[in-house]
Order: sequence, then structure tokens, then C-alpha cells
Amino acid sequence: MKEDYIHFIGIGGISMSSLAHILMHSGKKVSGSDTTRTHLTDELESLGAKITIGQRAENITNPDLVVYTAAISDDNEELKAARNKGIRCIERAYLLGEIMKHYSIPVAVSGTHGKTTTTSMISHILIENDTDPTITVGGELDAIGGNLRLGKSGYFLTEACEYHRSFLRFNPKIGIILNVDADHLDYFKDIDEIKETFCDFARLLPKDGYLIVSHDNKNALECAKCADCKTVTFGINGGDFTARNISYDDNAHPGFDIFYNGDKLTTVRLNVCGEHNILNALAAFAAGYVLNLDIEKTKRGLEAFCGTHRRFEIKGEKNGFTVVDDYAHHPTEIKATLTAAKKCRTGDVWCVFQPHTYSRTKALLNEFSAALKLADKVIVTDIYAAREKDNGIVSAKDLADITDGAVYIKDFEKIADYIIKNAKSGDTVITMGAGTVYKIGDMILDKQTN
Repeated sequence: MKEDYIHFIGIGGISMSSLAHILMHSGKKVSGSDTTRTHLTDELESLGAKITIGQRAENITNPDLVVYTAAISDDNEELKAARNKGIRCIERAYLLGEIMKHYSIPVAVSGTHGKTTTTSMISHILIENDTDPTITVGGELDAIGGNLRLGKSGYFLTEACEYHRSFLRFNPKIGIILNVDADHLDYFKDIDEIKETFCDFARLLPKDGYLIVSHDNKNALECAKCADCKTVTFGINGGDFTARNISYDDNAHPGFDIFYNGDKLTTVRLNVCGEHNILNALAAFAAGYVLNLDIEKTKRGLEAFCGTHRRFEIKGEKNGFTVVDDYAHHPTEIKATLTAAKKCRTGDVWCVFQPHTYSRTKALLNEFSAALKLADKVIVTDIYAAREKDNGIVSAKDLADITDGAVYIKDFEKIADYIIKNAKSGDTVITMGAGTVYKIGDMILDKQTN
């Protein structure tokens, strides 16, 4: 990259902060803005980045390049100012794609669900195999001390998000498609358009590359037909890499044998729960296999993975019940999380759900209701707007009203008080969603009780 000074609009984002780190590490001058200060912005500032809280036109001085995310609208003051000054402006995905060109083995993990967990599993595998990878992950992983690892080898690992077709700017050699389901319907017209986008992702892979794709997800398997490279499949119900002899311990952690084309390769016991994580682990194992990594070290890497923050993260106990936080914000993810919780918990499973975006809630209202019914107790709180504005098309109360036994509570403090009053010893309370719902768990644990 020829530009020496780069400004990031939304620098505190999990991916944007990683990219800022990478460019600073390569000697670039970096500045950026965001709406709130976080530990990610504080860390960048400690490394020498100029951070401004609040996005204003005067923040654009004389950068050579401005980077922004898909969530930044065209009327953003900083973006307008940069364009008016004739400064080159690119979306985050373009920058990530350019960075990938500098690595010989770029790996991109795509799919509607499970990207962060699978990327984290592969991170453990690469580290256990001493590959010294560069990793950017959409969550915080203890094994790499956050959301980024800077390595010196040709290995580069990243998540690949389909929203706004961002991953089509990437340059992977190895691609993974975990699943393809209806989501981001504020942007995509329907599932057919989503499938075509994943087909385009498959077409990105070079002939000497690999596509690793779920055998158990029909849409993903159809997209694999678009690839012009070697294709490897994984699944519980079939595929090149399969899990057999599955069992669960008391924490719903699965153990299983991994077979490749009928031959047993190894036995794995995961330290994360649920059937969905068997699929994630198979995808990660397949990645290690096509990279010719040591099978025993790959197994050890998988077994060392204990989850990322906000993915069934146990926060603590209160009055004998357990408080868990989970990022699930799509019906498929909710089902997977609640099914896993029901396997390993003896008391009632509570779900405190904060829907994410009005468009997703409206489009999948009935699916959300069906998924939430897997919990014994359901509390729904107001929709987290994220990039959208409330136009009255749907409300959290609408979801609560069609979900048997669910209650709608707006105020977080009142939710915390309600749970402390009603949850029993042995119950599990899961705060669920991609917004700010995690704060309720903190409130519960911080409250003084008699």
C-alpha cells in the first residue's frame, strides 16, 4: 500500500481496529474516530494512533486514504468531508482484500453462522502447529490476546462476511462456507440472492486453492458447484470429513471420531458445547488437513479451544443460578445455543433476548418465536437498532406477544431485578443478542442481594 497516512471512520469496530493495528505495525500513520471509547480504541491510542470520539468533518485533516465500514452512511460528516477534499475513500473490505494479497496462504471463513467460532478454532490449530499466522477474528480470543495476532509467516486467517457482499473484495486461497441461510434481509432480496453471493465467493478461489463446504447445509452445498478449485465437504450426515460415535459429557461437550473418506483419523473431545460446534470443528479440522498440518497437533489445537467472548460465555453465578452471555441473533443460532444449554443444564433455561435490527426481526419474526420457545423462560427487550432507524414496522413486544410464555420488559435494570427475584438455584440465565444485552448479565452479578 503506497499511502502513508490512513484515517479510519469507525476505528473501534472489531475488524477495523485489527486493520488499523496491521497498518501501524507496517509503519503507517493511523488516525480514526468512533462514537464511543472502548478498550480497543484505548489500545490503538497507546500505540500511537490519534483517536477522536465523535465523527465530525474537522477530523479529516490530510490523510492519504480514508477507510470506512458498510455501516457508515453516505451522509456521514467525515466521509463527506473526505470526498469533498478529493481524498481516496475505500470500504473496509477492500483494504482487507489488499492486505490478503501480501500473504501466500490467505484463509477466509464464511457462512451465515459460526464464523467467529470456526476462525477461532483454526487459530488454535495454526498456533499449535507453529505456523506463526496473522489472524483477525470477529471476537476476542484469549489465545491471541484479543481480536488480532500479528505473525511473520505467509499464513493469514480472517472471517469473511457476506453483508454488502464484503467478502467478494477478498483474495483467499482457501475458503470455507459453513452454511448459507436467510439473513441480512435489509440488504439481500431473498435467499436466492444470498446463495448467488456465496456462489460468487466460491468463484474467487484460484484453481490451486480449496473450498471447504458443509455437506449438511443444502444451500452451501449448491454454492460449492460454482467453485473452480478442489472442494472438500464436512458434515455429521455425510461428507468427506465426518463425525462418528458422538457422545456428550455432563457439560454437553461433544466427543467424536473424525473420519476422512471412511478412514478414521483421530478422536476429539471438544471444550465447547453443542452439535453446531461439531460442525465448526469439522470445518476447522478440514482446513488443517488441506494445509498438510500435523493431525495430532490439529487435534490438540481443537481441544485447547474453550470458546471466544460472547459465545456461550459463562459470566458467573448469582444466588445459585448461572449467568451466560451469547451473541446469537439469528433463529438458527438461537436454536443451536438453547439446544446445547438444555443438554447440559438441569434447571430452567432462561433466555433474555434483544433482537438485532428491525428488518431482521420483521422478516424472521415467526422463526424467532419458534426458536425462543426452546427456552423455559423468555424475556424480550427492545430491538437493538444498529445501523437502522425505527420506522414502526415491528417491535420487541410483537415478538413477545406471539411467543408463548414470553414477557416484554424494556428497562435493563427491571429485567435484572425480575431475574434475581424469579430465577431459582440451578437455573441458567442466557443474555442473548448482538447488541448491548450483555450488560444485563453484568447488572445481575453486580447487584447486592440479601
